[in-house]
Amino acid sequence: QVQLVESGGGLVQPGGSLRLSCVASGNIFSSATMGWYRQAPGKQRELVAHITRSVSTNYADSVQGRFTNSRDNAKNTVYLQMNNLKPDDTAVYFCTARSAFFFWSQGNQVTVSS
Repeated sequence: QVQLVESGGGLVQPGGSLRLSCVASGNIFSSATMGWYRQAPGKQRELVAHITRSVSTNYADSVQGRFTNSRDNAKNTVYLQMNNLKPDDTAVYFCTARSAFFFWSQGNQVTVSS
């Protein structure tokens, strides 16, 4: 069974930074496109970023220039560095892995508030 274990969420002030980490198990990491989604209260899940095994990245327009997605293949880990956070970034963030199937982490709450 593929497992995605995510950590790094929390409370931060506007303009602050957080880094989310996601460790993948189940022999999925080397062949999967890894990504990040978020879901704010009352809104649909939104694709934030994704990164291929060749480290090609894409970002939602709302986070472009502020968030950075990276991966460490040796550690089976992906990271989402979030800088200059805004209240609108408040959401539950999910790590995903896509290969033959699509897998989700348990989610982590990120709250941006004064």
